[in-house]
Amino acid sequence: MSVTFFHICFILALCSVMEHSSSSENNKKLALFKESSTVFARKLLLASPDNEGRCSKDNIVIFQGPSTPLPSGIPTYTVQVLNVCVAGCSISNIHVRCGWFSSTRLINPKLFRRIAFDDCLVNNGDALGPGDGLSLEYANSFPFPLSVSSVSCI
Repeated sequence: MSVTFFHICFILALCSVMEHSSSSENNKKLALFKESSTVFARKLLLASPDNEGRCSKDNIVIFQGPSTPLPSGIPTYTVQVLNVCVAGCSISNIHVRCGWFSSTRLINPKLFRRIAFDDCLVNNGDALGPGDGLSLEYANSFPFPLSVSSVSCI
């Protein structure tokens, strides 16, 4: 099994939040990551009887940041889509608000594709299990704002 940078970041974030969970009764924590002089917040849900098995679009988190530009100079951006639920919530049909999303670099349409204006489909509509995620890279002169619009809980 290949361990990627994405997996390491996810595990470190989860461990960091779990370390601080004993000092707070709130099961929603923020883990902050600094990359390229920009701070991003990622919400993680801890396993507890209150949230186990609950499913909502809030369990899907999108992280986006700049990557190394293409040789032609076109900026690239890495996108990670994560199911931050710890147990009991597989989520499918993940739709993302994405405007007129396009990329000069080919993206596998089974991972991410625009199906209409402001509607992109993640993972070909297939489920992301608890703790699962996917990563893709696109190239465009500007980043597209991406946010979850709807999901199906299975």
